Amino acid sequence: METPHDDDIPLSDAEIIDAVEEGAASSALVTSDRAERYYDKWRRAIRRYLDNKGSVVGTAAEYLLLVPDFFMLLWRLINDPRVEAKNKVLLGSGIAYYIFPFDIIPEGFLGPIGLLDDLVFAVYMLNKILADTNPAILREHWSGEDDVLVVIQRVLAAADHLVGTELLGRLKKLTK
Repeated sequence: METPHDDDIPLSDAEIIDAVEEGAASSALVTSDRAERYYDKWRRAIRRYLDNKGSVVGTAAEYLLLVPDFFMLLWRLINDPRVEAKNKVLLGSGIAYYIFPFDIIPEGFLGPIGLLDDLVFAVYMLNKILADTNPAILREHWSGEDDVLVVIQRVLAAADHLVGTELLGRLKKLTK
């Protein structure tokens, strides 16, 4: 595992978004080991951001830390042969939503808070594939704390608070 260095960890909103987009854009082309290193760097970057601006972020802080966990879960599931092709299409749309710079809450304008809609969209995708994907597969690929199914339900319950009712409606339409 890499040792974190202060100069490796983005401090400004723009720097953290650049780090997120750089890793997300190249995720399909990287080895599992490189993806894990990127995941660690992304988590450190968000942790550092929250240490510096946590009071501004408020209750959304705990959800921001889930952003890299869910991105990695999408990435791992799309590469798992046990996941059906139709579900990989959904997972791919979740990854694309992370990567696409102009989404419902754009990170470029709002900084890391803009990652919350990416999180909610990913959770909706994962909740949808659970209809015909063994939950044990999700648990196997989960890097986060707590049971992934509990975390999915927690994010779904908080989705309206995280992104607002109007934006949540738009995200729901995207998942249909």
